[in-house]
Amino acid sequence: MTALGELGLSSYEETVYRTLLVTGAATAADLSDASDVPRGRIYDVLNGLEARQLVRTQSTDPTRYVAEQPETVVGRLLAERGAELRQEWARYRDVADAVRSDLLPQPPADASLWLGTLGSEEMRTALREHVRTANSSVHAVVGPPYEAAPWETLEREVDAFFDGTAPDVSVSLLVSEQLLETAPEALLNATTATAAAVEIRVRSEVPVSFDVVDRAVTTVDIPHPGSVADRIGVIAVTDGDVVEEFERQFQHLWNDAVPLEE
Repeated sequence: MTALGELGLSSYEETVYRTLLVTGAATAADLSDASDVPRGRIYDVLNGLEARQLVRTQSTDPTRYVAEQPETVVGRLLAERGAELRQEWARYRDVADAVRSDLLPQPPADASLWLGTLGSEEMRTALREHVRTANSSVHAVVGPPYEAAPWETLEREVDAFFDGTAPDVSVSLLVSEQLLETAPEALLNATTATAAAVEIRVRSEVPVSFDVVDRAVTTVDIPHPGSVADRIGVIAVTDGDVVEEFERQFQHLWNDAVPLEE
């Protein structure tokens, strides 16, 4: 491909333009003869060059064509290519955005959000009904925002949790040291008062509060942006991959924790 071809001229267009530079003003018929471009194509080629302002016509009979100056022609061809490349870049960017979106993990569809502050009546009801769905196990991690709240607030949810837990369900409760310092005796009294089998372990820090019920559903507390001692609500997810990941994280934290009896 020639340089002018790379800038966007077809072989016929380049031939006609170069011929015009040699012949000067010429009719279409003369240009066809001089350039060996067929008569059946010469007018299409000239009209295309004129439309792109690479040649101009003279008001003669028959019409004569004149080539624009090479510097002007090269500048216009370069501008055309630049515009084409910008359009192509925009198209590729749109394609990349679409591909990036396709490659991102899809958010689980099997999820719901319960809005409610810590210790509120609606959250007590939601928590009670949530643990009542358990048939075999509840794995719970309790840290923020519970550890920053007073025991009077926590007690309402702790009571609802154990009130909804069936006697044949095993409960693995992982709490942070800060939470345990808030009300150690009250928490122990609540766990011993329930008929369910409860094992408690303690960890120095717990990054987030969540639970996994029967390895089938997980709920995660959503921190409140305006208070470390509260939350906006709880999101519940039944998507299998999400629940499996939270169960895996629970086991990691659980294995790294110390039984309360020690």
